[in-house]
Amino acid sequence: MNKEIFRIAIPSIITNITVPLLGLLDTAIAGHLGAPVFIGAVAVGSMMFNLIYWNFGFLRMSTSGLTAQAYGSKNHVECRNVLQESIVVAMLIATAILLFQWPLQWLGLKVIGPSAEVARLARIYFYITIWGAPAEMLMMAAKGWLLGMQNSRAPMLISILVNVINIIASLVAVYVLKLGFIGIAMGTVVSQWSGLALTAWLLHRDYGNIVRDISFRSLLRTHISRKYFTVSGDIFLRSLLLMLVNLGMVSIGARSGDLLLAVNALMQQLNTLFAYFLDGIAFAGEAITGKYYGARDIARMRQCVRRLFLWASALALIFTIIYAFPQHIFSLLTNEKQVVEAAMDYRWWCSLLPFAGMAAFVWDGVFIGLTRSRGMLAAVAAAAVSFFGLYFLLPQSMGNHRLWLAFVIYLATRGIVQTCIYPRYIRSTNQV
Repeated sequence: MNKEIFRIAIPSIITNITVPLLGLLDTAIAGHLGAPVFIGAVAVGSMMFNLIYWNFGFLRMSTSGLTAQAYGSKNHVECRNVLQESIVVAMLIATAILLFQWPLQWLGLKVIGPSAEVARLARIYFYITIWGAPAEMLMMAAKGWLLGMQNSRAPMLISILVNVINIIASLVAVYVLKLGFIGIAMGTVVSQWSGLALTAWLLHRDYGNIVRDISFRSLLRTHISRKYFTVSGDIFLRSLLLMLVNLGMVSIGARSGDLLLAVNALMQQLNTLFAYFLDGIAFAGEAITGKYYGARDIARMRQCVRRLFLWASALALIFTIIYAFPQHIFSLLTNEKQVVEAAMDYRWWCSLLPFAGMAAFVWDGVFIGLTRSRGMLAAVAAAAVSFFGLYFLLPQSMGNHRLWLAFVIYLATRGIVQTCIYPRYIRSTNQV
């Protein structure tokens, strides 16, 4: 069981770490164009796409859970049907993004609020990079399907290729073709479509017996199942609530002054780093628990859940020890001594983050594998209420500490609610 978990978890962790590189690489190139405004434009443009793509994470998660169950039941026809459904939904979403690109960029810039010059360049970046949206949506769906088929190496290869091509294409466009700032956006689009081409090739190479019957005509006849809509709808609403809490963290921090805003940003980076590793465990949970649930092997499924929590706890312990002494990490992230010194006042909150959020990450993976999306939504809804309720009820004299207390309890609440719900899901199988 351990080997099975790590066969999926390790490539997934590598994939997660490569995800933010796309924006970082664009930012690095922009930083050498001669004006800070270019860095700001790429940062704002990348953030706009993150806000858009975040809400469509259900493309990967719904597809992963449903495919894993079909794989476990050895139903290759259903595996193909789930892939077709996901492709159709991805194409519809991509079409909507392209059609509504003007209001999307307007809303994004309204929320972020950059200066006039940064906004002007961010629009240029947005209107070019938006043409990579179809490739991005389709890759998201395909990665979920591949994970459900117990294959996490292919998504890792796709992510690595996208980043390598992004480096090459952007450098060529900026410095060889002399396209300047526009070349950064064009390089991103080229890398996304190249990643989709590799995805299609991998699907046909490794799963030709399943995907060979998928055609444009078959896609037009595809019927989206009620279960796909239900699971995707729950995860979409969950994503909106997660984004609301994250925006709340940024908004509250911004009103606390530049110093505390910087401190909170450093601490969120620590939380994000931990999330990259725990998501690898969660992805393994999606694939493996979904497979055993589909095979109705509940004993193996429960064994998998126990092992997932064992390894997640070990990771949480390691990160807790590291985060208890975060000065060197803070110093790597910034050379501003004032910010590092201020951040050290909150180091104990950093050390609480791993164990506070550990259960939520593991249960998210398990619930996706079981396609129990309503439980995930209920947990995040309860946690969001606790976050905002606690923050406004706690005394203002606590300062920035009340924000982090509310956030730690928010993370813990998600895990606690799902822990309470899980036994009911197990009993509903009537096989325990």
